[in-house]
Amino acid sequence: MDQKTEEFPLRRSVAASAMGNATEWFDYGVFAATATYLTDAFFPGELGTLGTMLSFAISFLLRPLGGMVWGPMGDRIGRKAVLAITILLMAVATSAIGILPTHATAGVLAPILLILLRVVQGFSTGGEYGGAATYLAECASDRKRGFLGSFLEVGTMLGFVGGSAVVLACQLVLGSDAMHDWGWRIPFLLALPLGLIGWYLRARLDESPVFTEAAEEQQPRGGLLELLTTYRRETLTLGGLVIALNVVNYTLLTYQPTYLQRTIGLGESTTTAMMLIGQLVIMVALPFFGGLSDRIGRRPLWLISLTGLSVLALPMYWLMGQGTGWAIAGFVVLGLLYVPQLSTISSTFPAIFPTHVRYAGFALAYNVSTAAFGGTAPLINEAVIEKTDWTLFPAIYMALASLVGLFAWRYLRETAGTSLRGNRIPETANASAPLIGSARS
Repeated sequence: MDQKTEEFPLRRSVAASAMGNATEWFDYGVFAATATYLTDAFFPGELGTLGTMLSFAISFLLRPLGGMVWGPMGDRIGRKAVLAITILLMAVATSAIGILPTHATAGVLAPILLILLRVVQGFSTGGEYGGAATYLAECASDRKRGFLGSFLEVGTMLGFVGGSAVVLACQLVLGSDAMHDWGWRIPFLLALPLGLIGWYLRARLDESPVFTEAAEEQQPRGGLLELLTTYRRETLTLGGLVIALNVVNYTLLTYQPTYLQRTIGLGESTTTAMMLIGQLVIMVALPFFGGLSDRIGRRPLWLISLTGLSVLALPMYWLMGQGTGWAIAGFVVLGLLYVPQLSTISSTFPAIFPTHVRYAGFALAYNVSTAAFGGTAPLINEAVIEKTDWTLFPAIYMALASLVGLFAWRYLRETAGTSLRGNRIPETANASAPLIGSARS
């Protein structure tokens, strides 16, 4: 039995985890690429774009609540069961957007229904990403966790690219008028079959071997109280890194189409095509950087990424204003600087916590920071540009968030190659992060 027999369940785990992530990010890709259509359909008027960005941001308010519910549940009953529930909730809520009445037919009820569905998405997503990353990290071998974990982010980009590609195909086939009228609904409706496929794959998974071992040995079961009292350093470290990660993510991948169309004046199809080029480059680079982190460690890659974004965000945004070709170049440079973070999320963040609080710790810290700084990034960027006409503000915001990430990076332990088993915090013997706060050896 050998290696091939052992590798099959691992490949299935990678595929099921990535599929769920792809479904989640398919929604974000579609939402970003259809933002102008959603504005016309649900938020007509002078402040329409702000309304659309608000509907995007408001779904993130429920993510911490979702993390508080799904995270501890995943630490108690297992990763697999929670992941099967969250992917179904997410797919149903996303596809339901495609059948909503518009403001022209239902008045103020239309945006209210849109926001309610975004809230359901936010609540389910609060357990989706942390659970998928935790499950995959616990299934992967210690020495290949970075490489295998990077495929969760390949799922992220596949979902985002898939969403953008579907919107672009609809734009090219249907034309602008039909897209504004009814064509924007098609990409949202496709989320349901994607979610059902992901649910089927997850329902057939085995439980994470690390969780199974902990349950069989009757290791202590954690909870929110233990997490917040005993693991403060770990929670704050992850939260600080996520501020940098998600301000860059939601500025660069979600707000960018709106920014390029409204601020620089690029056409709809040109913007969507440009985003696709950048996202494909990022997707191809992910496994390389994930594998590199297994060899040189997670901390060096995060340091390179955070420093590069702090320094180059402003010049690259200036470059984007010089024309379509320069916009593509600037976007690709920033995307490649972001990849070292994106490719190592699934290997870095779960390893910050011990097994009995891993799902809860990841879900809570990740979603609180994402709600406060990630989902609000498009809204903040749009509001500042609208008020000041300062088109370079997204670059400044991105650079400041990266500086916050650099501060948190100082307290990140190196965990490449270490085991995630047991109820102690994983850490390599030669980790160079300073130990302060609630640090333990």
